[in-house]
Amino acid sequence: MKHRIVVLGAGYAGAIAAGRLAKRLHPDDTEITVVNAEADFVERVRMHQLAAGQDLKHRALSDVYAGTGVEVRQARVTAVDADRRTVALTDGHGADEIAYDTLVYALGSAAADHGVPGVAEHAYDVAGRPSALRLRERLARLAAGGTVLVVGGGLTGIEAVTEIAEARPDLHVSIAANGGLGDWLNDKAQRHLRGVCDRLGITVHEHTDIARVEATGAVTADGRVLPADVTVWTAGFAVHPIAAATTLAVAATGQIIVDATMRSVSHPEVYAVGDAGLAAGPGGKPLRMSCASGTPMAWQAADAIATRLTGRKKIPKAPLRYFNQCISLGRRDGIIQYVTADDRARPSLLTGRLAARYKEIVCKGAAWSISHPIPYPVRRHRIIATRSERLTTMS
Repeated sequence: MKHRIVVLGAGYAGAIAAGRLAKRLHPDDTEITVVNAEADFVERVRMHQLAAGQDLKHRALSDVYAGTGVEVRQARVTAVDADRRTVALTDGHGADEIAYDTLVYALGSAAADHGVPGVAEHAYDVAGRPSALRLRERLARLAAGGTVLVVGGGLTGIEAVTEIAEARPDLHVSIAANGGLGDWLNDKAQRHLRGVCDRLGITVHEHTDIARVEATGAVTADGRVLPADVTVWTAGFAVHPIAAATTLAVAATGQIIVDATMRSVSHPEVYAVGDAGLAAGPGGKPLRMSCASGTPMAWQAADAIATRLTGRKKIPKAPLRYFNQCISLGRRDGIIQYVTADDRARPSLLTGRLAARYKEIVCKGAAWSISHPIPYPVRRHRIIATRSERLTTMS
């Protein structure tokens, strides 16, 4: 019988892992199934563009995996039984269950409200395509002179507020950050960011904690009211609660704790990649939730699975480190902040149109990598043991 590999989630990490496995393992020995709630691959790093009114290219997963042997199952994951090695699903036909021998858990994350009252009822987010489209529709109905408040001063918040301000110069746009705006960047990058905000007419509220979101804006911890017709919440992400409801070892964040090969420390037949996995980067520092982390995590997991199944000894090591942070500031400006391996800002950077082009190349390259998960020709390897022997070995 074929070894059943099930990949949950087809974001950057899950989609790359599935494609890489298909290119490394022989189809006569393996059965690879990708389970995803949407029929398309979604470029999550472009959701702020979608919300601002831009149309993005559709990439059907059936086309992405055409000819690879990967089966795409459009369904929503409702539960994982890590002891029985089954996954509960629901789709247009109702509830179902599938079994696996190896599981790649890549369900990603969603916007986190951190328990702030009113976020769920009144705020919008750009954490996924449905929510980005909801914000897009609301912004389209917002008349000239309307107000938009983006809460969160991280990468997502900065990209969202500049994209909206550039696309809708007729609106009053502001951002609230609980620290200094871009304070993790070097001094030159921070000055450039402030200059872009000034040019786009963005009001910046720094060192501002939001205590409550209302239909007409947000209330700060010190009692100030920041009026807004539309509040966009970008203050962090949280993983889906499915893993925490299993017997898998998870961190306080709900992320699956993995070793250096992205393998669960409690269940050796389970691998976790992308936002769903808690993996250590340089110096033991946890990798942050990002495409920059998810891609090499996917490479590492796929290579580890293929190596173990085919009986080879040495597992290749993926570059689990950082090189730069790419920040778009609308369509014609940006910042490329070069960083150390553990993600601290270095003195060097790019800004302006060159940085915008650089970021666009990075985004296109990430999307291209979904269909080309291994950048060089490889020979598919045969699995060398029976299923029972493989399961014994992998345990």
